[in-house]
Amino acid sequence: MDIRNIAIIAHVDHGKTTLVDALLKQSGAFRENQHVVERALDRNDLERERGITILAKCTSVIWKETRVNIIDTPGHADFGGEVERILSMVDGAILLVDAAEGVLPQTKFVLGKALARGIRPIVVVNKIDRSDARADEVHNEVFDLFAALDATEEQLDFPTLFASGRQGWADLEMNGARKDLSPMFDLVLSHVPAPNLVVDAPFAMLASILDYDNFLGRVLTGRVEQGRARLNMPLKVLRADGTVVETGRLTKLMSFNGLDRVPVDEAQAGDIIAIAGLTDATIPDTLGSPDLLLPIQAIPVDPPTLSMTFRVNDGPLGGREGKKVTSRQIRDRLMHEVQGNVALKITISTETDAFEVAGRGELQLGVLIEQMRREGFELTIGRPRVLTRANPETGEREEPMEDVLVDVDEPYSGVVVEKMSRRKGQLQDMRPSGGGKQRLTFRMPSRGLIGYHGEFLTDTRGSGIMNRLFAGYGPWQGVIEGRRNGSLISNLDGEAVQYSLWYLQERGTLFVNPGDKVYTGMIVGEHSRDNDLDVNVVKEKKLTNIRAAGKDDAMLLIPPRRMSLEQAIAYVEDDELVEVTPAAIRLRKRHLDPNARKRADRSSDSDAA
Repeated sequence: MDIRNIAIIAHVDHGKTTLVDALLKQSGAFRENQHVVERALDRNDLERERGITILAKCTSVIWKETRVNIIDTPGHADFGGEVERILSMVDGAILLVDAAEGVLPQTKFVLGKALARGIRPIVVVNKIDRSDARADEVHNEVFDLFAALDATEEQLDFPTLFASGRQGWADLEMNGARKDLSPMFDLVLSHVPAPNLVVDAPFAMLASILDYDNFLGRVLTGRVEQGRARLNMPLKVLRADGTVVETGRLTKLMSFNGLDRVPVDEAQAGDIIAIAGLTDATIPDTLGSPDLLLPIQAIPVDPPTLSMTFRVNDGPLGGREGKKVTSRQIRDRLMHEVQGNVALKITISTETDAFEVAGRGELQLGVLIEQMRREGFELTIGRPRVLTRANPETGEREEPMEDVLVDVDEPYSGVVVEKMSRRKGQLQDMRPSGGGKQRLTFRMPSRGLIGYHGEFLTDTRGSGIMNRLFAGYGPWQGVIEGRRNGSLISNLDGEAVQYSLWYLQERGTLFVNPGDKVYTGMIVGEHSRDNDLDVNVVKEKKLTNIRAAGKDDAMLLIPPRRMSLEQAIAYVEDDELVEVTPAAIRLRKRHLDPNARKRADRSSDSDAA
């Protein structure tokens, strides 16, 4: 059977997974009466809750006696490592662009990676049924992006489809028949080349996706680069340096059919398959026959730019809400994660019972923490820090820089420019984007964006959209102002009392409700001034025989500010930590004892002097 391997790449929320749903339905992958959930490939609970794709996934359909293997990729920049690996498995790509939002930072990132691989993408202008669609302008923007990324003449001659993934149609013309997705299938068969690989060579496959199955164990997915894979054939696994990791037999060989993995007896060069039964093989190892001499070279993945410290939970409430609380359990879980996520790096920290976890961004590390929390882990997380480097030529200190693209209503553009400039952002472009909105483009250090997103939403009344993309390294930009307000810190252990909180809410914004457990050194609110303040939130009202009717009823509390995990991580300063348990997310000082905090402040002041 003929084979076509394609990846669907785009910016986050431009409709990749929804389009795959329609492709599966119209290719006959489902029965007529089969119930299929929306965004069927987003099987992970976190993916369904957040509405984004986190892990790349493979599916397969049959169209006109040709097997089309489709890989759905994440659209968020933090999960770019998934996209980089996947492009080595495919011969073509569908580049999806929103007809209203147009070209955004992640569009540039994924397209640049695809063009560098020599892929000739098919451009699909999606969501042209939107009321604010501007398909012709977006089409021109895409062509300009191809030219800016040094596309070849062949790549610049890209075919274009106009589509609505939700309604399930695509057409070569803007005002075409709009019946179904058959024009897209036909274009894939005619434009994407079939894999041109050697079949009469020793079997070799590069592991590109690693996942876990409750019945099969570790499952490695990749494209057969040469030869044939047969059930029960002997196997060996090679690292990138040529060392043999393990040997065994190919006991489980599977191909893809719709959403399912189906057992097969044989697969040949060019097909995408899944192999189970190996214990040590991981990404990006080479799986091959015993007479294979050299491993397949994997695409180098961009280095991580952000680091966090994962520590054991040593607070007074530690061990009460989770089942996995020791440093050994945390270390094993992190090492397990790094096997399947090549964009992460784990090192032992200089702190006691702590590990440095480096990744692409706050969202990627936040997803890992949320997964661990749901698995029963307790841990404390330090403030994110950027990873600097020395310039290889000059030796000067450099830090990660990002291109930030902001869509904001015109009345709020001034405050956004002011706040970004305080954080060392340089305005590079400002233009109207239609509908009373401005599109602002900044180049700024990654440090300046830590903790800013919540403030940005407040400044723009929730109407602003911010997209960011790693743009390389630049000179160190100096001191960037952090949070302006201090913290309200509990000075006693116990449970928060309404009587105390009522008197404290005029001091700032509270984070706790009456009845919440608190302890010495825990942050219970944000001070209205720039200094920290120790407060008593467990003080109860002294009882007397004198009563005033209705006086206690007047103690109405302003609802506390509840932070999500990402908001809490971005909020804390260097001397603060986020305590994460299955039941709660709390903020605390690094040193719980107030005297220890004062000594630490004095030593940091003397070091600065």
